Amino acid sequence: MKEMLSLLASIKNIHGKIRNEVVATCEQAAINELSRIAKEGEGDTIYAIDMVSEGMVLELFEQEIARHAPILLIAEGLKGGQVVLPRNMPEDEAVWRIIVDPIDGTRGLMYQKRSAWILTGVAPNRGPKTTLQDITLAVQTEIPLVKQHLSDMVWAIKGQGAQAERFNRLSGETQSLVLRPSQARSIAHGFAMTSRFFPGAREILAEIDEEIVREALGPVYPGKAHCFEDQYISTGGQLYELMSGHDRFIADIRPLMEKKLKNRGFPLGICCHPYDICTELIARELGTIVTDERGGPIRSPLSVDENVSWIGYANEHIRNKIEPLLQSALKRRELL
Repeated sequence: MKEMLSLLASIKNIHGKIRNEVVATCEQAAINELSRIAKEGEGDTIYAIDMVSEGMVLELFEQEIARHAPILLIAEGLKGGQVVLPRNMPEDEAVWRIIVDPIDGTRGLMYQKRSAWILTGVAPNRGPKTTLQDITLAVQTEIPLVKQHLSDMVWAIKGQGAQAERFNRLSGETQSLVLRPSQARSIAHGFAMTSRFFPGAREILAEIDEEIVREALGPVYPGKAHCFEDQYISTGGQLYELMSGHDRFIADIRPLMEKKLKNRGFPLGICCHPYDICTELIARELGTIVTDERGGPIRSPLSVDENVSWIGYANEHIRNKIEPLLQSALKRRELL
């Protein structure tokens, strides 16, 4: 446990440095400069703002963590998606596999619309078959908008629950924060949604969303709204909305659209990757339920390119009501 706490402290420190540097860059740069395409990565488009944090990740993890224990660092922007630190050490001698997304929510942040998040998951090195379920430590830190002075950080050690704190970047003070997922037994008058951020099969995803809400809550009454949705273009941000009690149900099933799109002669666009969902341990430690598209644990290997479907429920009551409806909707469309 002492080693884990030391690792946690180092990662929190790294996150703080990345957050501060990215916010400082946003304060000094114009939106059109931050939103410039820097390069096309294997799993996503890399914008100019991404280069700020990506340039720091390798150096910080090498200096602050790898000098204490060898690690395999997994992140977009690295050659082959991963590197062993210290350099030239055999992969099987790494103690930890650490997967990082230095900015999750780039698009919202670069246009100063919404906070982004720094995500890190740490798992014992069990070789290439190490999965998201092997993660024993996870940390996620908010990168606030320039006009926003508060930034939240949440972390969890497996089996030890989750903790959170709020940093005031004007005063430099940090205060503990209590997060609690929604205890509501229904999605009625709450936020619930199916992710459909980008073009490509959005009408199918919207149709599934409508079907679930209609079967869960019945027909819409004139002039009323059964529930609401929030298309937060950040998986870490979506997890935080579940953790904090803001959202009750989220389904990101974009990878399941591949067959439908192929039949139309179109490729599958961008999806969630393991580095986007690497902090789901925190949500589970807080009591939310996070599953794959079939209702089981997400067992994706730690990589930068695999597509991941995930479902989040604020509590078991919501799951028991919504999961059968979701599964039926997917099977009816031959998506499972």
